[in-house]
Amino acid sequence: MAYQIAVDVGGTFTDGVLLDEAANTIWVAKSLTTPTDPGEGIARVVEMLLAKKPGAAGHGAGDIERVVHGTTLITNTLLERKGVRTALVVTRGVEDTLDIRREMRYDTYDLAATFPEPLVPPALRFTVGERIGPTGDIWRPLDQKGVEELGERLAGEDVSAVAICFLHACVNGAHERQAADILRMRSPERSYSLSSEVASEVGEYERMSTVVANAYVQPIVDHYMGVLGKRLTGLGITGRLDIMVSHGGFTEAEVAARFPIRLLESGPAGGVLSAINCGSAEGMDRILAFDMGGTTAKSCVSIGGVPAITNVFEFARVRRFKRGSGLPAVSPSIDLIEIGAGGGSIARLSALGLLQVGPDSAGSEPGPACYALGGIQPTVTDADLVLGYLDADDFLGGAMKLDVEKATEALGALGGQLGLSAEETAWGIHDIVNENMAAAARTHIAEHGHDARSFTFVSTGGAGPVHAIDVARRLRIPRVLCPIASGVGSCLGFLAAPARADRSWSRLEPVGDVDRDGLAHRIEAARDEIAGELAKAHVARTDIVWRTAAEIRYRGQGASIEIDFGAAAIADLEAERLLAGFEAEYKRLYTRIVPDGVPEIVTWRISGQSPRAQRRYAFPASDEARFSTAPKGSRHIYLPGEKRYATVPVYDRYRLPAGAVIAAPAVIVEPESTLVIGHSASIRVLPTGTIQVDLEYAR
Repeated sequence: MAYQIAVDVGGTFTDGVLLDEAANTIWVAKSLTTPTDPGEGIARVVEMLLAKKPGAAGHGAGDIERVVHGTTLITNTLLERKGVRTALVVTRGVEDTLDIRREMRYDTYDLAATFPEPLVPPALRFTVGERIGPTGDIWRPLDQKGVEELGERLAGEDVSAVAICFLHACVNGAHERQAADILRMRSPERSYSLSSEVASEVGEYERMSTVVANAYVQPIVDHYMGVLGKRLTGLGITGRLDIMVSHGGFTEAEVAARFPIRLLESGPAGGVLSAINCGSAEGMDRILAFDMGGTTAKSCVSIGGVPAITNVFEFARVRRFKRGSGLPAVSPSIDLIEIGAGGGSIARLSALGLLQVGPDSAGSEPGPACYALGGIQPTVTDADLVLGYLDADDFLGGAMKLDVEKATEALGALGGQLGLSAEETAWGIHDIVNENMAAAARTHIAEHGHDARSFTFVSTGGAGPVHAIDVARRLRIPRVLCPIASGVGSCLGFLAAPARADRSWSRLEPVGDVDRDGLAHRIEAARDEIAGELAKAHVARTDIVWRTAAEIRYRGQGASIEIDFGAAAIADLEAERLLAGFEAEYKRLYTRIVPDGVPEIVTWRISGQSPRAQRRYAFPASDEARFSTAPKGSRHIYLPGEKRYATVPVYDRYRLPAGAVIAAPAVIVEPESTLVIGHSASIRVLPTGTIQVDLEYAR
């Protein structure tokens, strides 16, 4: 038998899943995250999973073929500004690009708008003489002597990483490579990030921001991957280590350590893939994925089993929901929107004296007040406990006890400032979080041109099912799915993810004047690189699913649109097809084309991935005599629709047989999560074990 392990490190919990590949059987483990040393929490979860392996040799690890891992390390390092001291080398005259940004305000009417400080201060920005033109021609050779002198100067600086970003290096990266070679000779112990390798696309500010962020975290991630590999080897695991990437695929650890900026949305991407996998198994192709953990809640739209993708992701926003208030990163990423707080998000009074939830989180240390680990501030988890949605004695299947008294005390202290009881404060927190999430999701869906009512809402994450029904109801979504092991949904998504690699390059040229020979050479070279990378994940070139896309705009426009040509052969990318694809998409977006406009190609994108496989997960076979539609007990919970507390039945999820139909309101518990149905609905268990909730709305 062969096994795989998936591990997701979140802000509060580290989740793990062990998969028997042949039978698609899973075992689950969950433990508090160890923020000072995430590897310790990973090792603990892996040990728990190995102990659950069937057979006399259950503790052996020799048959673990691979470990796939998603992490928030990069995101947290950037948000907390805990990266390494980094130097930036640029073309002389553009050293202020990080300060100038786009010269745009993210909020026109906010006269006090602030922006995040650049990751590299002015004192660590260095310039050299060189100049490459926008078509890749060398206008001024690299000042090699100047670079050598810079190398001597950097030798005296306390920096661990160097980012190199020259003008138009996305078209011709020769000068960046030459400069890096010279600097490496002077300081080989430092890490070097080149914009032509990290983000080879037009947009000087975005490219510079991306390469700086990559350099800022690269030594930390490289060390982390090395230590993690040693920990796994120490546990007897000799299989390969794969890392989840933001675009919804995985790559090998070596590539991830070199380009850590690609892992920004590593963990949340798994939740989206899990939701898509669940929806596809039930024949539903319009999915709104909703993943809520201990720190944040995120959502994504998926049509036809394909998640929305963005090529520029923004991190470290000063205003969480304000696009343009953060730092950009050029990297393919699932188009997630952060739509609210997580279970550990802290509630307090705002500057206006109103109840506010988040954005900061209690995490795992000190955790919510009810964890009794030192936290004293009220959180979403404390509110959910007081509302009856969580069981103090059966949290994590009884592995962790919650303290209702401490939660009530924390909520009461906050409520005292508002003139509210602890219970009223708890509902206020829950209500604010759900409304914020519904409002953000509604906007996200509308921006993609869709109607929320046409989607199926798929909920994952430890806190997701607690809030899912009420959020879906606010969106008027008719159906909610909750897959098995939803509390570790990201891990299930990791296991369902394909291996994937991407390449992109910018070259501005009119559609009618494309250098076809040069294009064919670039595409073939990109595919060779991708095939070589995927071969390390045991993906044969003949099995690769290719995708070619081009960003095209009218000459003189600042914004371009991406045209997807799928698996088109190079010979099929003729000017007529490029033009037809562009005009059709332009008409769809703007109703008409520009008379006498000259379409020009800005960026080419090539991706290759292994075939996407449908996974149907199941827990080890149980004694059918255990199955029953009878509740295991009851619980006093708050019903939002009736604005009162009531006693409702509580069901053990994995004792409910396939085909079971139960009435709402109800609470359905499993070790890693709790599904709360506090509104009128019909509930049934599907053959896959997924729970389907059809919400009822008054006409």
